[in-house]
Amino acid sequence: MESPYKGKTGLTRLINAFSYSCAGLRTAYKNEDAFRQEVLLAVVTIPLAFYLQHGAVERVLMVGSVLLLIIVELLNSAVEATVDRISLDHHRLAKRAKDIGSAAVLIALLNMAMVWSLILLG
Repeated sequence: MESPYKGKTGLTRLINAFSYSCAGLRTAYKNEDAFRQEVLLAVVTIPLAFYLQHGAVERVLMVGSVLLLIIVELLNSAVEATVDRISLDHHRLAKRAKDIGSAAVLIALLNMAMVWSLILLG
């Protein structure tokens, strides 16, 4: 059975999609400590990327690495919420899904640190 919302097209679909996206951001900010910490990190680092005297490519890489971290955190939070929705019981596959999502966040964080370090340290 498909979602009844799949039939929306055009401007209605765009408005609904934007509304759902904003709701997702609000929900993540309200319920996910790690997301709030990464938003704070973004609030500091993104303006810093524009303040520092580097070229456009370096700025794009610096900002992109921060946004990538936020994207991966949102996906990890979605996986965790889905796993928790299915069952709060301890299960090896649930742990595997959550651990892999956490590993993705770690890789994104290490990527950000590497990009910023390579650019700032030359």
